[in-house]
Amino acid sequence: MREYLECRLSSFDPTLRLTNHPSVILIVGVNGVGKTATAGKLANLLHLRGKKVLLAAADTFRAAAVEQLSIWAQRAGVEIITPPKPRIDPASVAYSSVKKAIDDNYDVVVIDTAGRLHNKANLMAELERIARVTEKLVSIDEVLLVLDATTGQNGLTQARSFLEAVSVTGIVLSKTDSSAKAGFIFQVQESTGVPVKLIGTGEAIDDIAGFAPYAFVAQIFG
Repeated sequence: MREYLECRLSSFDPTLRLTNHPSVILIVGVNGVGKTATAGKLANLLHLRGKKVLLAAADTFRAAAVEQLSIWAQRAGVEIITPPKPRIDPASVAYSSVKKAIDDNYDVVVIDTAGRLHNKANLMAELERIARVTEKLVSIDEVLLVLDATTGQNGLTQARSFLEAVSVTGIVLSKTDSSAKAGFIFQVQESTGVPVKLIGTGEAIDDIAGFAPYAFVAQIFG
């Protein structure tokens, strides 16, 4: 059984594909899964790899999200673009951020978006618009869907709903430091074809790592 599960997971490529310049990463997911923390941690990880990184606070509906991302940006030592006023069109923030990245020769833009219920059509349409407006400037390299390790089988429903709105290219499994085994991820990967690319392992800025299938399966059996 263990070897079978390892084989199932390792058949998916967990590599982050950052081919454009600038590369654009869109962070999406439902409320409370850790999108903003993921955006900050990922920005830090890429910065440590020598990339010039720009964070974009496109969650314009929750003031706390902008404040939180600003703190992450300060910790990571990267620049951030914030909304000029509350509740501004999030697509305009994404667009202006990518425009700045092009003009100022950034390597990567990480765009944090508002949490949205996967069953709310208007919110999913807004996400689709963010992607469409952004791609007027450059193709999006990665759309990363953040799934909480404690979610359970609802994770598959979330993944399918987001795939209907945007081209999700990878999954970030957050809160893997919890007691949850996150076994639902096998079904998510096989049903959607979307690989897990990153895992969140705690609350510190460096608590993010590339997905390692063998270590993940070992944790399930541990």
